[in-house]
Order: sequence, then C-alpha cells, then structure tokens
Amino acid sequence: MGRSARRRTPSPDERARVVFLGSGGFAVPALAALTADPAVEIVAVVSAPDRPAGRRGELRSVPVANAARELGLALLQPERLREPASIEAIGRLRPDLGVLADYGQIVPAALLELAPHGMLNLHPSLLPRHRGASPIPAAILAGDDRTGVSLIRMDAGLDSGPLVASVPWALAGNEAAPDLELRLADAAAALLARSVGPWLRAELDAQPQSVEGVTLTRPLRRSDGRLDPQRPAVELERQVRAYLGWPGSFVETPAGRLAVQQATVGPSLGAEPGTIVADGPGLALATADGRLVLERVQPAGGRPMTGAELRRGRPGLVGAAVGR
Repeated sequence: MGRSARRRTPSPDERARVVFLGSGGFAVPALAALTADPAVEIVAVVSAPDRPAGRRGELRSVPVANAARELGLALLQPERLREPASIEAIGRLRPDLGVLADYGQIVPAALLELAPHGMLNLHPSLLPRHRGASPIPAAILAGDDRTGVSLIRMDAGLDSGPLVASVPWALAGNEAAPDLELRLADAAAALLARSVGPWLRAELDAQPQSVEGVTLTRPLRRSDGRLDPQRPAVELERQVRAYLGWPGSFVETPAGRLAVQQATVGPSLGAEPGTIVADGPGLALATADGRLVLERVQPAGGRPMTGAELRRGRPGLVGAAVGR
C-alpha cells in the first residue's frame, strides 16, 4: 500500500483536503456526495478539457466539469495529467486524499503517492472482473447475473490496486448501459460516502484483489457497434443493450446504415443469416441462431421509429441482405 504506514488521521476539527479526478457522468454523484461531506474539503476538481463539438465547433464541457462549476469548486483541466506542470499544480494543493471516478487518463505514479491517504478509485464492476475502460457494457455483453461497484486504492496497474470496499448489484438481464450506469453511479456515490471517513481514520484496510477471475476490457470504437449476423441472436440482443449510447449498434442495408436501439430475440425461421425478414408487421434480422427482432431503429438521417414503421416506409428491405 505504499505510504499507508504514514497515513495521518485528520483531527475531528479539521477537514480532509481532497482532490477529485473525474470527467464522465458516472462520477457526478460521487462528486456531489463528497461535496456534502462536512469532514471533507474539495480543494480542486481535475477534469477533461472543454472540446469543440457539433457543426459549429462550440466548446463543450464534460459532465464533471459542468458539475464543478455549478458547485463553485476550483477546476483544473489539464490536457495531459502526466505533464510536470499538471503534477506540480496538484501538488501545491497539499491534498490528504485523491478520489478518482471515470476520469479517462492514466494517473502518473507521482500522483498516486502524493497524498498521505493515497488515491481511491471508484470502478463500476466487482473487481477483478471487468478491469479497464468499459466494464458496464462488458457485464451486459457477457450476460453476467450481477455486477457492482468497487472502491480500490490505486496502484500503477490497470484497476489492480487493493480493494477497500465493494457493493454488488443484481442484474435482471434486460438492462441497457445508460440506465445501468445511472444506477451504479448512485451506488458508487453511496459507497464512497460511507467509506471516506473510515478510510481517513485508518479504520478500513485495503486487501489485495483475487488473482482469479481477472478479465480486461478496452475502450470501445465505433466499429464495435456493427451487428454480426453470424453470431447468435441472444448475443446481438445483449450488444444492443450494452452499446446503447456509445458506440451504438447498427447494420448496413441497401437503404443505408440502420441503427438498432432496441431488439428482442425470436426463433429461427430458416432464412440465411444476414437476411432481413418479416416479423409480423415488423422486421427482424436472421442470425446464426434465432432472429433479432428490430423493435426500435433509426435510419441514417431519419428519426427513431419502430420496425413496423420502417417496414411500411421501406417494404423493399424484406429479403435484403445486410453488409459485413
């Protein structure tokens, strides 16, 4: 645990100085929980820089940066956290503790041991399963029956630090990634709120993660969203739910790219995998095992609609083959 033997317990009348690192929406409830903790003073929030977005290229902030401004907190937005100037700026804050959630950059070793209580990381999985950049989609894709949130003391590895606390979350098998992220974000905030005080008072110990059951995830690319009809329909239905939002799921049809936003699984009808077939008044994609019923779709340049609405507007899709 590095410098854990020299952890200094703040006195009851002093507030622990905390630097919070985060960017995405998953981290916003955790930031709010820390802000509400009377034993904690957030001396700065470190977040991703504002980026040009949209056709006009207007600068857009990530959710944590927006939240920090709304809460009146000091905000740092370094382009690269590993740059000496970034490390020096955080060091001048003299933090007692660092807390990270959904930040998006590798934390350099110089910052991991900067604060006497180290750097805590909230990760939306039950570690060591689904370490890395995309644990929520990975849990849905794998058909896991549970996931959760882990609080670890960060080390130089990829989500490999010792475990401070965790909370499990049962999965019903119908979750989509955006909704699951919201629920896990609230669970993470609650876990952090009840763990920070005991951690600062040295009442919690961090235990090494198990060496068994380790899985790794990676950042998702747009191309990952392509639906492969050579796979079973049950796997493709999971993909639709796992990739809703980013990177999305799609097929290439003779009428252009078709985004699939909601789907269900039906039995095979004997059609060649990759063929769009009629399904009652709607449409389905024949796969290697079963068919993927296209419940809600969005044609390129069009609005979201049901499969039945798409079929009425483009009846020629029935019998068409999707691209690979």
